[in-house]
Amino acid sequence: MLWREKYEQWLQQLPANDPLREQLSDIQQDERKLEDSFYKNLEFGTGGMRGILGPGTNRMNIYTVRKAAYGLGAFIESQGEGAKQCGVAIAYDSRHQSQEFALEVAKTLGAFGIRSFVYESLRPTPLLSFAVRHLSAVAGVMITASHNPPEYNGLKMYGDDGAQLPPEAADLIVGYMDQAESEITIETISEEGLNKLLTWIGNDVDQAYLEKLKMIQLNPEAAQSELSIVFTGLHGTGTLMAKKAFDTLGYRNVTYVEEQSIPDPEFTTAPSPNPEEPEAFRLAIETGKKVNADILLATDPDADRLGIAVRNQEGEYILLTGNQIGAILIEYILDQKQQKNMLPENGVIMKTIVTTEMARAIASRYGIDTIDTLTGFKFIAEKIQEFEKTNNKTFLFGYEESYGFLAGDFVRDKDAIQAAVLLAEAASHYTNEGLSLYEVLIEIFNTVGYHKETTRSLKLEGKDGAEQIRSILGSFRAEPPKTINGVNVLTIEDYQTGKKIDVRTSQQTMLVLPNSNVIKYILEDGSWICIRPSGTEPKIKFYYGVKAEDSAIAAERISALVETILERAAVKGA
Repeated sequence: MLWREKYEQWLQQLPANDPLREQLSDIQQDERKLEDSFYKNLEFGTGGMRGILGPGTNRMNIYTVRKAAYGLGAFIESQGEGAKQCGVAIAYDSRHQSQEFALEVAKTLGAFGIRSFVYESLRPTPLLSFAVRHLSAVAGVMITASHNPPEYNGLKMYGDDGAQLPPEAADLIVGYMDQAESEITIETISEEGLNKLLTWIGNDVDQAYLEKLKMIQLNPEAAQSELSIVFTGLHGTGTLMAKKAFDTLGYRNVTYVEEQSIPDPEFTTAPSPNPEEPEAFRLAIETGKKVNADILLATDPDADRLGIAVRNQEGEYILLTGNQIGAILIEYILDQKQQKNMLPENGVIMKTIVTTEMARAIASRYGIDTIDTLTGFKFIAEKIQEFEKTNNKTFLFGYEESYGFLAGDFVRDKDAIQAAVLLAEAASHYTNEGLSLYEVLIEIFNTVGYHKETTRSLKLEGKDGAEQIRSILGSFRAEPPKTINGVNVLTIEDYQTGKKIDVRTSQQTMLVLPNSNVIKYILEDGSWICIRPSGTEPKIKFYYGVKAEDSAIAAERISALVETILERAAVKGA
């Protein structure tokens, strides 16, 4: 169906008093906006679906939410009555319409006779992952757009293992979604019927999570140190659970950024609610200076990502990268487990293919293997599930460069609450030894080499943007570089074809990871570049990593890589 036909269908089917009808009227003279709202269906990516709020098939609204829930409902129904009785856990964040969308999911599932367990108030994404397993639910749904701007919302789906759905299950659900004739005519259950199938959940599940949180502690006594912590939830879900977590584990010297502890869908004091961004730490730094804090912690709105600022040698707060945070946590976990004779011989660290090689270098010093996965924490969760069945590996830690960390496998997605209490513990422990986290990082660099990574993204929205992204990737695939800045390319890993190519010999071997639209180049000097489209935003992403003798050389190498690759992609300045 052409986009204009879909638009006309919506005008015919929308209820007369539906607010979306008025919003459509506001854009009906803007052909470009109208087309972008209807030219395709909102797509499932690495984390479900995510989009701008508004009317249309390519927007987040109650009808596109119902369509996604319809696909999940049909998928669960195909598994039999037992699956329907196990039910679906549902949580939501602080964004516009999040609670409304959560109830729309429950109402749509209710039409299939499927039970729902819905949080009584907003909760972090990791609590949803935990609830799926704790309640033995057949699936989970999280309403969130993570760290996207305020005009976005989204929906993540989880399997019965508490992990985001793997591609195979997601494809089946999309197939069921496509069977719906129209988003607007999808049936939902009455309020009376919903009450019979809906169970509200809250503090009891929180307490069960907090009991599990105690199990990842390596030095519980560290909580008694004088370490001063500032925490901000950036107007999202993080503050509620962080307070409970720090209180439960005995941390008393924690200051919460008051203005950002209040849930706010506009993220008024943090327009870009992303703990990767310096601006997100502005109020935390102001608060940190007032209370002389040692570390500053920030979670994104759904509290699955964590950022940290630490004091450098001059006493100034600096932000660490996700790669650096993960390196510190790996060093702390492995060192403490080794000292306590708790380090398993078959232990394993997991990271994504775009995450620093520093992780592998640290782990190898302790005789621990490192396994790479595709981007997306569901692939790390998939390996955890595999190890549970085979018992051939013991999961110790998993992370991705985009500020996602997991230590305790009672959650099967990245968990900023876990990471926050572990970083507090590590900082307290090292403080007792006379070291700051910054000094620990410098020691790591001195031991395994100076690793530096960076990411550049180019935002290309709409239909034209999607075509540009395909064109850029197609160009790198059709004409791969043999040298970059005078350094030979050793191997090309093309995850779409599943082949690893030795550039010197042209020998090809098969990659062990699933197919994905990703290309990675590994250079002779240990540098690497990886290119992939974002699964959740209209962006193409370029990842870079180098290893050097010191920070100056690393900065020079990575700057040259960025410039060359963006020029090659004809997107200089992205």
